[in-house]
Amino acid sequence: MALSNKEVIDPQHTIIGSENAPVIIKFYVDYESLACLQANEVVKQVFELNGDLVSLNIRHFPLTNKHQKAMKAAEAAVAAAQEDKLWQMHNLLFENRKQLGLISLKNYAKAAGLTNKKFFDELVNGKYAWAVRGDLMDAVEKGIRNVPAILVNDNLFEEEITVEKLQRFINDVLQTQE
Repeated sequence: MALSNKEVIDPQHTIIGSENAPVIIKFYVDYESLACLQANEVVKQVFELNGDLVSLNIRHFPLTNKHQKAMKAAEAAVAAAQEDKLWQMHNLLFENRKQLGLISLKNYAKAAGLTNKKFFDELVNGKYAWAVRGDLMDAVEKGIRNVPAILVNDNLFEEEITVEKLQRFINDVLQTQE
């Protein structure tokens, strides 16, 4: 399956879960960030609790001034999304957030089930870098300056990230839609 001649599917068009869900959680992450790892555990629980009511849109905000490997990790996640393996890769990247070198990313791609034989070359050559930069610019336009950042139907969640508080926020958003 040669992907190099195809257009890259941008993260904004990658949905995990039901595309018809009334709630979309946009989750901006940096894969080296401990705070993002902790927020990911909350988002995973809320996603699982809500079934078809909630879908996820994973977005990338690598803090390259602090985390040298976050950019390539985000690019690897975008590459995984090309084969509908973003959720698997996303969680592998967080599970291994302290080991995000290029060789490790190649191994995670295999573990996530990617079949693109050009994955490593595309990663090294920055094929997915523009998609990650697009996420960064989108986040900055929305006023996001740090991660983790969560938007629920484009409403910024500004409380402490806990299952209870995020669930309450989702319920409030759902009630305003009725």
